[in-house]
Amino acid sequence: MVVLLKKMLTKSSPISTQSNLFHSELFSQLDVKDPLIQLANTINWTVFDDAFEQHYSQDNGRPSKPIRLMVGLLLLKQLENLSDERVVLQFKRNPYYQYFCGYSNYMPGMPCNATELVHFRKRIGIKGFNLIFKISVALHGKQAQKSSVLIDTTASEKNITCPTDAKLAIKIINRLHGIKAQNLC
Repeated sequence: MVVLLKKMLTKSSPISTQSNLFHSELFSQLDVKDPLIQLANTINWTVFDDAFEQHYSQDNGRPSKPIRLMVGLLLLKQLENLSDERVVLQFKRNPYYQYFCGYSNYMPGMPCNATELVHFRKRIGIKGFNLIFKISVALHGKQAQKSSVLIDTTASEKNITCPTDAKLAIKIINRLHGIKAQNLC
């Protein structure tokens, strides 16, 4: 039986619009027409905070990573078809990923260990995944609710005989019979 220890909840903070004397804002350096920026500004992140706060303690345990960071990394992982390790590494390298996950200033380090994504997935369970999926589908509106989907399933087979094919085994047996017949004569 796996027991998940409760961590103290760290709520996602909204991206600040106040200027910082020591750090330049990440948003001011990014292209606002980038799809990740537009998607980050479209998603209602408080829905995830409200839904997942039940999995965290309010005042006990080690502080958790912000829920927006963890949900953002899961969404980026699916959008870009990356592994847990790669999405965490790309977060470090890509300021668009950092803005998407709720950071207002550039962070040169890793946001978390890749194993924390595994723990977060276990923590939110199937209900959490369904909520993330439901909200991501709702972002597409009526376009996501079409009755049919066109999928290209074209595949062309190569005429290559594999060693496990019966055709190759029969060919070898016939050759061996031919060699045996030549040696007997």
